[in-house]
Amino acid sequence: MGTVERNGIGPVPESERHGTPRSLFWPWAASGLSLLCVAYGIYLMGLGLNPWQAIVTGAIGYVLSFLLVGLISIAGARTGAPTMAIGRASFGLHGNKLPTLFSYVSNVGWETVLVALSSLGGSAILARVAPGTFAQADGRTPTTAAQALCFVVTAISVVVVGIFGHALIMKVQKYLTAAITVLTAVYMVLMADRIDPSALGGGPSGGLGTFVGGIVFAMTLLGLGWVNCGADYSRYLPRTSSGRAITGWTTLGGVLPPLVLLVFGVLLNAGDPELAAAAAADPVGALAAELPTWFLVPYLLTAIGGFASGAIMDIYSSGMSMLALGIPVRRHLAVLVDGALMAVGGWYVLFVSPSFFATFQAFLSIIGVAMAAWTAVFLVEQWRRRRTGFDLATVRTLGRPAVLSLAVATVVGLGLITSADPHIAKAVGFLLTDSAARGTLGAMNLGVVVALAVAGALYACTAALADRSTTEGAR
Repeated sequence: MGTVERNGIGPVPESERHGTPRSLFWPWAASGLSLLCVAYGIYLMGLGLNPWQAIVTGAIGYVLSFLLVGLISIAGARTGAPTMAIGRASFGLHGNKLPTLFSYVSNVGWETVLVALSSLGGSAILARVAPGTFAQADGRTPTTAAQALCFVVTAISVVVVGIFGHALIMKVQKYLTAAITVLTAVYMVLMADRIDPSALGGGPSGGLGTFVGGIVFAMTLLGLGWVNCGADYSRYLPRTSSGRAITGWTTLGGVLPPLVLLVFGVLLNAGDPELAAAAAADPVGALAAELPTWFLVPYLLTAIGGFASGAIMDIYSSGMSMLALGIPVRRHLAVLVDGALMAVGGWYVLFVSPSFFATFQAFLSIIGVAMAAWTAVFLVEQWRRRRTGFDLATVRTLGRPAVLSLAVATVVGLGLITSADPHIAKAVGFLLTDSAARGTLGAMNLGVVVALAVAGALYACTAALADRSTTEGAR
């Protein structure tokens, strides 16, 4: 065992903690207010669900996944430490580097997606206000140069705000949430004439397998992308904060705004089936194409801010993940590394992948498998320590049961998911036959749920072995 040193991922002293669980509503609400959340309703219907099924599966998946975020957030208040640092209690000093690597990849992946969406929004503005310079021959489609310019500007903005840390992020999120809420309400009013409520009852129903697949997809769309950040913001709350309140406000903030936007997206798609094809390639452009210029510019500017705010939350957490990996870099260097990775990922998403949706769905499923397995281990350990609390003063060198549970569950989960991106499809679905991969089983992507169950069961059965080990190591 070794003593934990005070550093960037050490616990926040009780004297520096403040606020109430209600304050957690704002950052999570801000992260869920974007045009992408409208597109989620369209994407769920694209799986083969009718409008009501898309709404129900989305609601179930959202609540289930963000409930996991809320439960993980409790540990942040109890320890004052960020999420991945708390994970050392089960994985050990060096063993924790495996889930922390997964967490880092997840954060950088989401940064890339959100910044890519920001560039699509920005280029749509440029194409509308200066078509002679930034639009293609049709006068509406943005040029590659416009997308590249907006990508660079957004990435730099995210990096700059990320350098300033938690205090600025929380201020930005609070005011941005209010602005996005107002403009989104106006957007819904302007787009109301494209909604056909009678279409809610139309369309063929998806079978049980498609319904389950919709729930799993909704889980990866929302909460499973944030589980590795759950304690990063609750760690600033007083230790005595109510666990139920922490879970409740986190879940409410994370679920309520995107669920409202999902329902609106379903209504839009039900009234305009051709919207799905356009949103698969460019969700921002497809959903904003019919807006008048006087509103499109301020709304997309605010939407870009919403995408950027989510990326800022990720870049803050990924910097702490880098510290947890044992890489001794200052915050400004960590976010610069993130910026470089965002540039590479953004190039692939915007200019190489067959479609935004195909690559996005593949990313969600793959990282969802790893994060689901990690979440199960974390929550089992949290349950084991519900009376004694997490002792982060000393940590083991390697928590073999946790590492084994995560590794086995991740491999099994990846073998049971599929991808529409041909480049990514080669690395997944290896436990499925060709017919199963092309059928209902493949569409369900059950690997995410299986990874959660396998990791939880394995660790629950083997966790006691870690208590008997007497390894040495310092944090």
